[in-house]
Order: sequence, then structure tokens, then C-alpha cells
Amino acid sequence: MSDSLTGKNFLGIHGTALALREQRLQLLAANLANADTPGFKAQDLDFNAALNAALQPGAGAAGGDAINTAVGAAQFARVTTQPSLDGNTVEGERENAAFAKAALEYRASMSFVESKVRSMLTAITGQ
Repeated sequence: MSDSLTGKNFLGIHGTALALREQRLQLLAANLANADTPGFKAQDLDFNAALNAALQPGAGAAGGDAINTAVGAAQFARVTTQPSLDGNTVEGERENAAFAKAALEYRASMSFVESKVRSMLTAITGQ
């Protein structure tokens, strides 16, 4: 039986993208939460690199989780344009803008997933 018939690829790229976008939102939320923590280094995720890594054949092989492995490989410390005296690299306005954009991208991915599920439910129920 093919992967598309078993449901393995039912969501295609969108399921993986949604999980990665969630991970990025968590990183950005941690940055915002630690804006006043001395020495905290702002982190971000190269979404395209993480998506490519997660979609590689064999990603997550040997018992590993493809999403967590991809996030670990694509996560980086964000370079600051205005370093603070206490070593914190979180820039509030930049983080808020990045979070808002990431939330919008997450919602777009969620819409694709919802559409796929809605189509499947329509096919199953015939309505």
C-alpha cells in the first residue's frame, strides 16, 4: 500500500512545517520572557534549513525525532545590533516583530492542515 493511502503523507509538508513553526514560536517566546535576564542570548530558528533537514530521507532514523533533530541543527544565537551592558541580546521591538510574523506564518500553516482535514472529512462523510 502506498504512503498516500496509509496516511503517512496525508498532510505532506504542512504537518512538518506546522511543528517547526511551533518550535520557532517557543524560541521567540522564550526570548521575550527573558528580555530582562542578564546574560541571556536571544535564539532563533532558520526555518528553511530546519524544514529541509526534517524532510530528508532517514531524518529521525535510529530512534531520533526528525523535528527535534532539525531544530537543534537549525537553531542559532541571534546577533544583536544594540548589545546591553548586562550581556542580554534580546531586542524587544525586534522580538515582538519576529513573534508577530512567526504567529502569522503558524496560522497560515494551520489553515493548510485544517483544509486537508476538512477535505478528508468531506470525502468520508460524503457531504
